[in-house]
Amino acid sequence: MAILLSLLAALSYGLADFVGGVFSKRVSPWAVAFSAQIGGALLVLGFSLVEPGAPTRVDLAWGVLAGLGNGFGTAFLYRGLSSGRMGVVAPISGVGAALVPVSVGLLAGERPSALVWLGIALALPGIWYVSRGPSTSGTTGMAAGVKDGVLAGLGFGTLFASLAQLPAEAGFLPLALNQVVAAGAIIVVATALRSAWLPRDPRALGGLISGALGAVATGSFLVATHHGELTITAVISSLYPAFTVVLAATVLREHILRTQAVGLALCAVAIGLVAAG
Repeated sequence: MAILLSLLAALSYGLADFVGGVFSKRVSPWAVAFSAQIGGALLVLGFSLVEPGAPTRVDLAWGVLAGLGNGFGTAFLYRGLSSGRMGVVAPISGVGAALVPVSVGLLAGERPSALVWLGIALALPGIWYVSRGPSTSGTTGMAAGVKDGVLAGLGFGTLFASLAQLPAEAGFLPLALNQVVAAGAIIVVATALRSAWLPRDPRALGGLISGALGAVATGSFLVATHHGELTITAVISSLYPAFTVVLAATVLREHILRTQAVGLALCAVAIGLVAAG
């Protein structure tokens, strides 16, 4: 159950990134990112009305921390996208999103089997290769891309690790709080960079679709952590770039690079090993 839900999370995250990327090529990526968080918040708030749960103050605090990680991770990832550094930012952020929760899981006492460890060992380079793409920013942009990638990875890793601390009885309210805080974080970063974040162009509202898919992904990951270890659920969920690449190749007819094909193969083997372990 944990692996299936984690795969659903990876698929939904990959689809959300694909949709968000399509709209970000037409309008301000910050406006799309903001719309995505609002769309996700509205969807999760709807779930909260059906399943309110009984979150404590500690649960809500974890929701806030998850939102900060979510918002700043998205902000630095989108900064890389808008500056032509995606080929550097994406693989670093993807690996960071997996490493942070794995480290937290190990510190919490989780001890994966040998097969799971082998799957993790293959998943990390798989994420790196499948996320790798052309970067047009030059040598100076490479350094900035590394910085953005590390910060984005820490953000997304914090999101995963924080959500894993929420018990089932907390319901979906902390998840909705995560989305609202993330939207605020995106406004702060976009304003500091003097970038437009308000969705004035109607096409930016396409981010609502991306946000709804992202909310489904986050909810699936949250439930997965209730059925399995964080070291497993986080690694499987972090394979979302593979789904984005496959969607881009099948829908937009984009060419898959040789390194990305290697990454897809590594991700597939990693899933099998983790499932077997």
